[in-house]
Amino acid sequence: MTSRAPYLSIVVPVFNEEENLPELLGRLAKVLDGLGKPYEVVLVNDGSRDRSLQLLKEAAAVDPHLVVVDFNRNYGQHAAVFAGFETSRGEIVVTLDADLQNPPEEIGKLVAMMERGFDVVGSVRQQRKDPLFRKIASRIINKVTSSVTGVQLSDYGCMLRAYRREVVKTLCSSKEISTFIPVLADMFAGRVTEVPVAHAERSRGQSKYSVWKLVKLQFDLMTSFSLLPLRTTMVVGFATSILAMAAALVLIAGRLIKGPEWAVSGTFTLFSAAFFFMGIILFGLGLLGEYVGRIYQEVRRRPRFVIRQVIHVSSPDRDKA
Repeated sequence: MTSRAPYLSIVVPVFNEEENLPELLGRLAKVLDGLGKPYEVVLVNDGSRDRSLQLLKEAAAVDPHLVVVDFNRNYGQHAAVFAGFETSRGEIVVTLDADLQNPPEEIGKLVAMMERGFDVVGSVRQQRKDPLFRKIASRIINKVTSSVTGVQLSDYGCMLRAYRREVVKTLCSSKEISTFIPVLADMFAGRVTEVPVAHAERSRGQSKYSVWKLVKLQFDLMTSFSLLPLRTTMVVGFATSILAMAAALVLIAGRLIKGPEWAVSGTFTLFSAAFFFMGIILFGLGLLGEYVGRIYQEVRRRPRFVIRQVIHVSSPDRDKA
C-alpha cells in the first residue's frame, strides 16, 4: 500500500474470534479487491484471550492492506470502533462485525449508496438468523431507542454501517465516555439512509452480547442521550402526589362520616400506598444517582481505551501511534 490515503476503510472490532478470522479475512480481500478502490482494513483487537491477536499479526505481516490495533485489555465494542475510526484514513469508513453474521459481500451496497451523496448509510437485517428472544429484544430496543433519542432508524443493532470521513472526524472529537455510535452519527450527519442486507447464522464462536449486556446497553443509551427518564420520573412523582392527596381527602371524609372504625379498616391499604410511594422515591433517587455518576465519569476525562501497539507491514511508524 502506498502512503496515499485509501478511498475505503473497513473497521472491524475483534474479540475472541479466532475461529472466524481466516474466513473473514479471505472474504474481505475478495470483496474489496473486486470493488477496485484503494482500501485498508483496520482490525481492532479488543483484549482477545484466544489466538485472535496472533492470527491478526500473521495476516498483517503479509498483507499491506491490514492495520492491527491492539488494546491492552477489553474495553468493549464501541471503544474498539472509536479506535478504528481514529486509525482509519479512508474517505468512506465501513464498520463490520467479525462474526460473519453480516456478510462482507454486502459492503458494496453501502459504498454504492454513499457514492450517491449520503453521509451515513445504515443497514437493516433481512430474515435474521438470531434466536427468537434476540429478535424480540432487538425490536423492543429499536422502538425505545427511537422514542428516547428522536432518531428514526429501523435497525440500531446492525454493525454493518458506512460513514463519511467528515462524520467520522466529528465522532472522534466527541469525547464523552458513554455513547452510542449509530445515534451520535445520525445527529451529526446531513443525509442518512438505510439499505436491506443479508444476515447469516453464527456458525462458529459465541455471541458477545448476553441478556444483561443488552439491558445495560439500553439503559446507557437512555441516560446518555436523553433527559426523558428524569422527566418521566418527575411526572410520575407529581401524579402520585395528586393521588396521595386525593386518597387523604377520602380517608378524612370517611372518618368524619362513618367514624373512626372505618379508618382502621384501611390500615393495610395505607401500608400498601406508603410502600408504593417509597418505591417511587427510591427509584427516582437511583435514577438521579445514575445521571450524577455519569457526570462524575465525564469530568474525570479518562481515555476511552489504551492502545498497546499498532501493526502495519509497510508503515512501521504507525506502531508508535
